[in-house]
Amino acid sequence: MAEIRNYTMNFGPQHPAAHGVLRLVLELDGEVIQRADPHIGLLHRGTEKLAENRTYLQTVPYMDRLDYVSMMANEHAYVLAIEKLLNIDVPLRAQYIRVMFDEITRILNHLLWLGAHALDVGAMTVFLYAFREREDLFDCYEAASGARMHAAYYRPGGVYRDLPDRMPQYESSLKNKKELDGLNQNRSGSLLDFIEDFANRFPTYVDEYETLLTDNRIWKQRTVGIGVVDPDRAIALGMTGPMLRGSGIAWDLRKKQPYEVYDKLDFDIPIGVNGDCYDRYLVRIEEFRQSNHIIKQCIDWLRKNPGPVISDNHKVAPPSRTAMKEDMEAMIHHFKLFTEGFHIPAGEAYAAVEHPKGEFGIYLISDGANKPYRLKIRAPGFPHLAALDEMTRGHMISDLVAIIGTQDIVFGEIDR
Repeated sequence: MAEIRNYTMNFGPQHPAAHGVLRLVLELDGEVIQRADPHIGLLHRGTEKLAENRTYLQTVPYMDRLDYVSMMANEHAYVLAIEKLLNIDVPLRAQYIRVMFDEITRILNHLLWLGAHALDVGAMTVFLYAFREREDLFDCYEAASGARMHAAYYRPGGVYRDLPDRMPQYESSLKNKKELDGLNQNRSGSLLDFIEDFANRFPTYVDEYETLLTDNRIWKQRTVGIGVVDPDRAIALGMTGPMLRGSGIAWDLRKKQPYEVYDKLDFDIPIGVNGDCYDRYLVRIEEFRQSNHIIKQCIDWLRKNPGPVISDNHKVAPPSRTAMKEDMEAMIHHFKLFTEGFHIPAGEAYAAVEHPKGEFGIYLISDGANKPYRLKIRAPGFPHLAALDEMTRGHMISDLVAIIGTQDIVFGEIDR
């Protein structure tokens, strides 16, 4: 008799379905996975250690680079931890702006997940559709912060500045005036007008994604019954976000431990039934609609309620540019804030937000200095990747691709 041995193989990091820098060592019996061993650390940049040598304010842009698909959601947890230690109040308008951008970020994240997941499984069109919508939302990021992706828009005590009164316009020497007017039609007003226009159009786009996928025979064959996680096991494995809700557990920090103004808003928490890839897909699709509903409520409130968007405590938040140029005391505050930074009383705090991928938490320890003594990031993707071996056993290699897609893994936050 010939000896039958399991075959060991590398999956990634060059594999296009490995989502960047994932290296899996697979033990295969034919094409059936017996064991999957994730090797991480290929994107390790030492974010937690770098934070110990930067002032609190200088670490904000590092947050954008963790999960680089959910930029402002990462910043949010970090500034919440700082505000907890400083015990400062954030103006209500800033809280609504933060919540609105959190939900814009959730849609941005899920659009990339949807496009990449469908592309991995073999559906090309969805990817192109999803990126069409991402462009509009990146324009919102750019209008508010000046950057398309790494915004550094949330600051301890509020946000960097109020929402702008006008949107950037398309300009091109290759297009005639009529074409340009058509492109700029929904950009003639403020940023809020543009976001409202997007929120009115977006449900139709979600319907288009569902037309392409939800009842698609091939999509269902590739996702139904694949990567099943039962509710008890999902909790035991430390899953959060759509991975946990797909298994039927209605856990969402926006409802269970409300922060900012989520307790004032009306929205539902979608949950799955079977805990497979298809249910997790349905959960995220419904989250598109719920996030859109939250954004509309924020727009209504922000239109009616002007006001400050950052704390007036100039030991923590900078004075306005006008004040800084006219008032000596404001000038000193500005100089001290951006050179030395602010000092935080000794203590420790944990702040978590309902990030698009799950619970994103920042554990911050201060020794009274102007830099963190220690910063620990609780990345939602880490426990999900740890569960990959259990989720893939007995499945085919092609199912592994669908399972990596459904986990919505980004390595910036896992390797950090």
